[in-house]
Amino acid sequence: MKITCVVGARPQFIKLAPFLSKCKKIGHKIRTIHTGQHYDKNMSDVFFDELGLDKPNRNLEIGPASQTEQIAKIMLGLEQDLEDNEPDWVVVFGDTTSTIAASIVASKMGIRLAHIEAGLRSFNRDMPEEINRIVSDHVSDLLFVPSSTGMTNLVNEGLEKRAVKTGDLMADVLFHFKDKLSDNIVSQYNLKKEEYYLLTLHRPASVDNIEMLDWMIKQVIAINEKIIFPVHPRTKLKLENNEYTDENLLVIPPQGYLDFQSLIFNSKGVLTDSGGIQKEAYLWKKPCYTLRTETEWTETIKTGWNNLVIPGEDNLLDIIDKWKTPNDHPSLYGDGRAADKIIFEMENRI
Repeated sequence: MKITCVVGARPQFIKLAPFLSKCKKIGHKIRTIHTGQHYDKNMSDVFFDELGLDKPNRNLEIGPASQTEQIAKIMLGLEQDLEDNEPDWVVVFGDTTSTIAASIVASKMGIRLAHIEAGLRSFNRDMPEEINRIVSDHVSDLLFVPSSTGMTNLVNEGLEKRAVKTGDLMADVLFHFKDKLSDNIVSQYNLKKEEYYLLTLHRPASVDNIEMLDWMIKQVIAINEKIIFPVHPRTKLKLENNEYTDENLLVIPPQGYLDFQSLIFNSKGVLTDSGGIQKEAYLWKKPCYTLRTETEWTETIKTGWNNLVIPGEDNLLDIIDKWKTPNDHPSLYGDGRAADKIIFEMENRI
């Protein structure tokens, strides 16, 4: 098979790694197009280096812009590449601007499209990611679903004939690298194991509104525990205009995959507005406190390992104090063999 994978953001680089590795072992011809959506080295190049990924065959270098402008630039650049290389499949991952742009181009050009991490729904169409998921799912030829909840969502939308439950590629990566973690990052910042929380914030709803960002930071500080905060580039710009000084809040640069996983593994818990990090916290059996009104990873809420903290309404400290370790930790995201299952299905649909 000739496959073109389109990626542009941190979670997609991670998911690409096991898929690309398996394809190469089998002998499939695979190209990687990096859209340049994440253009900061700490959010991009470091993941290719750590995960052993070949450099992308092409970087569209779209850089910072509005979502509409990014989509337009990706579509124009990708269309020409697909015309030149004529793949059997285009593969997209997750729910980013890169995902929806590539999905539209492939479907318009009549090229088979596979969506990895399909079926997720937050049921909040004010989130750009929700629109990206829905559109990509409905124009794809194959939908690779990480969980039972995702399958239920696709059945409800009449897409079950295209959907295959495979487990999650992030679980593949974590199972592969979990024995390669070191405590160097913990020592570097003088952290004590399970005596700090890991914080991430990057969504526009969290950081673009200064009042909301201020509420979130103050809620975090009120925990009165050590907080380590790898700052996303878009969040850094907002923080530079506001001084948040607290001896417990340690702001650090974005981290690579292995160091970030070590920070989760050694933490007391995770505070985030991210999607993928909720899942990573679950895989490490760490409590997660999601600073959003909803989540696409609803199964993590049902199992008790994830907790929604409604921005501007809830009290984070109260929710943390009330949390108790659940009795069970179901294997929600597969057995670490999602890449094998995905490739098998693609081979049989040519």
